[in-house]
Amino acid sequence: MTKTFRQGAVGALLDEYERAISDLKKVIEDIPDNALTIIADPQTDNEDCRSVQTVLSHVVHSGYGYATRIHNLRGNNLERPVKTFRLTIREYLDDLTNVFSYTENTFSGITDNELEQFDDALKMRAWGQVYDIEQMMEHAIVHILRHRRQVEKFKLLII
Repeated sequence: MTKTFRQGAVGALLDEYERAISDLKKVIEDIPDNALTIIADPQTDNEDCRSVQTVLSHVVHSGYGYATRIHNLRGNNLERPVKTFRLTIREYLDDLTNVFSYTENTFSGITDNELEQFDDALKMRAWGQVYDIEQMMEHAIVHILRHRRQVEKFKLLII
């Protein structure tokens, strides 16, 4: 099977984001729906990290947040969708597909030259830091990887 790669730096970021999402989807596809809400980490203070359901809702909501921030750099004022807690893995699989499509659409008008910015006025401010588009997408990719690992660990406890 031949893999098709997108072109340029934007293409590389989208390919890696798609791969991270695909890997997460493979990890969650065999989780029974009744295991979604099992508390896997009762000690955490982070409400986004207590169960597979809370982690996946956080990942989806964050994915929309990254793409919306990037989209709004052009002066738009879109709001990301509200965080939703699903009751089935199928719904989360669909959500992850939709997050990628939303992100891909966001990048349809972005060129490789726009990824790196040295002017802070052209960057996003989040979590007390300043990000250009490339850094935000790198953060988005690693965010999924970290939570994929977390779900892998949760599966050992709940299934």
